[in-house]
Amino acid sequence: MPIWYGNPSLESLRALLGGTLVTHLGIEFVALTDDQLTARMPVDERTRQPYGILHGGASVALAETLGSAASALCVDPARHTINGIEVNANHIRAVAGGWVHGICRPLHLGRSTHVWDIRLHDDAGRLVCVSRLTVAVIKRKQERQ
Repeated sequence: MPIWYGNPSLESLRALLGGTLVTHLGIEFVALTDDQLTARMPVDERTRQPYGILHGGASVALAETLGSAASALCVDPARHTINGIEVNANHIRAVAGGWVHGICRPLHLGRSTHVWDIRLHDDAGRLVCVSRLTVAVIKRKQERQ
């Protein structure tokens, strides 16, 4: 059973996030199944740190992008908005090139919070980063009255 509100598509998600940090970092959404969202990000001059490997902050940006986008797809946008409130990440393996691929799955989908598990892998499928994102689900003003 799908966890998403309505009938979202990758195209609508791309349109929503165009012209943001997502575009600048080259993040691409690649799959939307019943209960997970997948994206990838290049490891290049935009996302590497001075030592030539993937910057930890870029990994966190991909993870938070995935979790926030997933939460946005789970709520009625006319009634709710979402805001990330906590993100953590454990960096496990260095990556010097290619792509990192992120898979986002829910750990908890409540009325006021969502918690997401995000796993990043390199092109060979090796685990690069494990992240958890907690998102606040906020009623829009007209819904609070």
